[in-house]
Amino acid sequence: MTKRTLSTVAAAIGLLASALFGLAPAAHADTASNGYPYCVNGSASDPDGDGWGWENNASCVVRGSKADPGSSGSSGGNSGSTACPSGLTCGSYSIGGLGNRKGQVRAAGATSLDLAVAMLETDTMNSNYAYGDNKSGDAANFGIFKQNWMMLRAGCSQFSGQSQSQYNNGAALNSNLSQDVSCLHQSQSHYGLDTWFAGHRNGASGLSNPYTADIDNYRSAVYWIKAQLDANSANLGNDTRFWVQVPAI
Repeated sequence: MTKRTLSTVAAAIGLLASALFGLAPAAHADTASNGYPYCVNGSASDPDGDGWGWENNASCVVRGSKADPGSSGSSGGNSGSTACPSGLTCGSYSIGGLGNRKGQVRAAGATSLDLAVAMLETDTMNSNYAYGDNKSGDAANFGIFKQNWMMLRAGCSQFSGQSQSQYNNGAALNSNLSQDVSCLHQSQSHYGLDTWFAGHRNGASGLSNPYTADIDNYRSAVYWIKAQLDANSANLGNDTRFWVQVPAI
């Protein structure tokens, strides 16, 4: 049974118990620093114990779990305003000219979440990595966010209807920042943010199984970087790069 199915069953049991005992279901009390709400039903919404639950058709964080960036049990080299996600290592350092690049990306329409994705993918938020990220077909990556061709041709109007073999067309994003940001937003809207993270991290396999530990770690890493950027407006335009150590795939 998938995590979503188990979590949905757990949530349904919680709602039934509330109805039987005359308890009104509570609203989400607050939101974790990674942008996700805390689970109202706590660990009851997280049957596999990874810290991520499922309530009201959306992901939530179990307070105090390993997925909770504000948990006292979190570890790692925290150099920002929030704790590094549990089990990961985080930090920051300065790169000359990065502040100017942040300004260019923001001018193209990027949000702090977009900056966080780009910052996690490459040191300098550029597309000067190996062509296609040394991949081909639907797995080939393009632009500063390393968007894969499978999701680009499904979610971005610029590439709609194109085939897997036409992946070289995605290289247009390497030299057009505005198109890159636009395709990112279109793809996130097409898939929904949770599913987008899964497919962005692990392609078709991620879309089929979106709540693996690796995908959860990637999502948490992006939101930790976003939290550092949002904590101090200076970080949106200075030369500081925030990083989280996640394995390249």
